[in-house]
Amino acid sequence: MTGSASGPLQGARIVITRPARQAAGLAQQIAALGAKPVMFPAIVILPPADRSALERAQRDLAQYDYAVFVSANAVEYGVGDPASWPARLVALAPGPGTATALAAVGVGAVRIPATTMDSEGLLALPELADVAGKRIVIYRGSGGRDLLGRSLSKRGAQVDYVECYLRAKPHGDFGAMATAWRGGEIDALTLTSSEGLDNLWELFDDVSRPSIAATPTFVPHPRIAERARTLGFGRVTVTAPTDAGLLASLLEYFASKQP
Repeated sequence: MTGSASGPLQGARIVITRPARQAAGLAQQIAALGAKPVMFPAIVILPPADRSALERAQRDLAQYDYAVFVSANAVEYGVGDPASWPARLVALAPGPGTATALAAVGVGAVRIPATTMDSEGLLALPELADVAGKRIVIYRGSGGRDLLGRSLSKRGAQVDYVECYLRAKPHGDFGAMATAWRGGEIDALTLTSSEGLDNLWELFDDVSRPSIAATPTFVPHPRIAERARTLGFGRVTVTAPTDAGLLASLLEYFASKQP
């Protein structure tokens, strides 16, 4: 990367591993700062193979007290017709990105954690402190964490999981990306999930992995950082759990590298 008076990110090649439809906003912000976003979705999002549970939850939505959407993907695939959203139904999200996705389809007044942007943060919300007898629906992808549902059930809630999308590992020829990594053409890597990290690791061979693990890597949660370090990543930064936090960390890192 070559430095420039235009800013510390000028010319930096930054890999974005988010699913394709969630990557555009971050890519635009990175490009606006002079960097070169490299789109490499490490997770492919697909509709569910069986829509019956999703359709049933959408039909019976008025019977629930709370609806939790674990990600922007859950919003895209789970909300259905926003016009049928019950006025009394309270929506919850683990962070501002998911809340913004809900607002974009007309679901407002979304509760988000004040502590950590994850299941633990949701469980600390006052709305979920006393849920005995309440009905809660959790929209998620296939095979998500069970902590939230188990904890709410222990608090006396009736919890229904709705798996409204599938996450899959991408397929294709990644030779050009491997060559770029081994050639030192990648300046930073952003990862927003442990699953995306694992997929990325599995897509490349032992020849390319040392170059990937040596890349300055930016993640929004300590759990992802721990997994990355377990794989041998040596330059991992935990950012604030928002796009603004990610950009701030990137700016700080590259500014520190300028002469």
